[in-house]
Amino acid sequence: MESSVEILIVGAGVSGLTAALALHRQGLKSMVLESSNSMRASGFHLSFWTNAWKAFEEIGVADKLRQQHEWIPDGNHEVRRLLRKDLLGALEKELPSGTVSYTSKVVSIEESAGYYKLVHLSDGTTLKAKVLIGCDGVNSVVAKWLGFKKPALDGRSEIKGCSYFEDGHGLGLNFQHYFGKGVSFGVMPGDDKCIYWFFTFTVSHKDDTMEEEAAKMKQFVLRNIGKVPDQIVNVIENTKLEDIAMYPLTFRPPLEILWGNISKDNVCVAGDALHPMTPDIGQGGGSAVEDGITLARCLAEALLKKSQTDGFLSLQQQEEEEYERIRIGLSNYAKERRWRDFALAASAYVMAFIADSEGTVINFLRDKVLASYLAGLFLKRADFDCGKLLKIF
Repeated sequence: MESSVEILIVGAGVSGLTAALALHRQGLKSMVLESSNSMRASGFHLSFWTNAWKAFEEIGVADKLRQQHEWIPDGNHEVRRLLRKDLLGALEKELPSGTVSYTSKVVSIEESAGYYKLVHLSDGTTLKAKVLIGCDGVNSVVAKWLGFKKPALDGRSEIKGCSYFEDGHGLGLNFQHYFGKGVSFGVMPGDDKCIYWFFTFTVSHKDDTMEEEAAKMKQFVLRNIGKVPDQIVNVIENTKLEDIAMYPLTFRPPLEILWGNISKDNVCVAGDALHPMTPDIGQGGGSAVEDGITLARCLAEALLKKSQTDGFLSLQQQEEEEYERIRIGLSNYAKERRWRDFALAASAYVMAFIADSEGTVINFLRDKVLASYLAGLFLKRADFDCGKLLKIF
């Protein structure tokens, strides 16, 4: 079975749903493919800084999200931590019914004879897409089609957990970060009852057995977090096994973002499909939101622009002219995002190196000399505005 789609977005994650909603706000309809059979409920808290909240304002979800999530004190910046499922639910709720097509896994992409891309699904369906947007995560089929390599392994893994305290945890809302010998441990309250924590470490062969056993992960963290207050230890001990998971950290080398094909003709990528990065600067979610807004604006500028010669062109010429406008629009998106995403990925890369390096000298430099620089880097990357959507009347 074959059908045509104007704008096809692969992946109903943060970047995919943000792009779909931003397009909707500008009067453009899209179809979002999601391989799972329902909204992905997995995942922990994501930190969103001022840059992301400016973007949320543009798509009209900021106030609703603010009502449900507390402001985390951090100078003049707005920082809130959102559960992934809460954010995805808020975005999808604002979309027209039926926008997201679940159980729709893309298996391949090919050129068509005309100005479409043929997207083949695992159930045998073929979709003809006038615009194809890959927001399909670190193992992106669309990114592979564009020529991007598989993301690199960082050499570290991260154990994540979420601890709930019915009567309140009493730790306030401030982020607490601890460094050790090749490890990094952080505690980030989501609200007065929920605390998200993470533990990153360099992987050795003897750690492989932990991957499927949460009890072993929990004990590993408790053995290796070093000297921390008893209240922090209690956070780990209080975490239920079903709320603990471990992931290998992956990233796209910053230079690949700088030189790679972010767009090609009527195809582009965004979010983790474009720039998977380690969580060291807390901008993975925020950059995905920025991508979605910028992409939707550039695409709207291309599609909503009326040609002065439409009445004098044949149907084929009109299709060719629109295809060229789409190509230029996606190219503009790539130009606008390339250096920003490169800067974020490079900052995360440098932060990871400094934070998890060992040795007397590097420990002294990190803790005594570079501490203020590292803190300033967080704030500098958050001081950004990805711009406005087109105003449709």
